Formats: sequence, C-alpha cells, structure tokens
Amino acid sequence: MGKAKGFFGEFKQFVMRGNVIDLAVGVIIGGAFQKIVSSLVDDIVMPAISLLTDGIDFSEWKVVLGEGETAATLNYGNFISAIINFLIMAFVIFCIVKALNKLSEKTAKKVEEAPAEPTTKVCPFCKSEIAIDATKCPHCTSEIK
Repeated sequence: MGKAKGFFGEFKQFVMRGNVIDLAVGVIIGGAFQKIVSSLVDDIVMPAISLLTDGIDFSEWKVVLGEGETAATLNYGNFISAIINFLIMAFVIFCIVKALNKLSEKTAKKVEEAPAEPTTKVCPFCKSEIAIDATKCPHCTSEIK
C-alpha cells in the first residue's frame, strides 16, 4: 500500500508541475488553432487556388484502386490540402515567434540601457573626481557635505 501511495504521489507531483500544465494548455490551444487554420485552408485558400487554376478542386483528386462503387481510393488531393494547411500553420507560428523575439529584444535593451548608479562625484572645490561617499577630498582636503 505504501508503494501505491508513493507512486500516485509521484504522479500527482509530475502532473502538477508548471511545465506539464503549460504543455497541456499549449496542446489545447494548438488544437483550437488547427481548426482555424483548417477552415482558412479549406474555405478560403483552396477555393482561391481552385479559381486561379480554372476550377480545379483538390478534394476531387484521387486514384481509384479497383473497380466498382466500393473500391478504395488514394485521395492525394486531400494530402495536398493537408500540406498547404501545414505550411500556413508553420508560417503563422514562425511570425508569432519572430514577433515575440523582437518584443523580447526590445525589452532586454531597455533594461541594459538603464544607466548604472554613479560611483564617483566631483569635488566642488578642486574639481577632482572622488568617491561618491567621501566626506573629505583626498586631493585638496576640503570637507564635502
């Protein structure tokens, strides 16, 4: 019984890690995004390609394997649609990652461009550079307030 409790305890710890939950959210959003891209390809891109190619419908492209109404078919037109679907999704993801990288670079530059705290100051009497926390100038021995 102790092993089962330990096993399930380890499983619970694994599932509750932040990166596992992030991955699950990413997969769910990716699935929903896939439906959007599929609709874009099937309902907008493919009809436009069909219009440009004098009415060719890729979903009609197939090779019939055998004879009769129950013959199997190789639907390579659907495969072409799937390739176009993949290329559009890859392009969109590329654009999103590129935009996020650019945004990250801008944010990083702002942090780097912040001026460092000064470590020295100028003596008001002799104009020599001295430590910022100095109370007496080592050059002219004047008291600094």
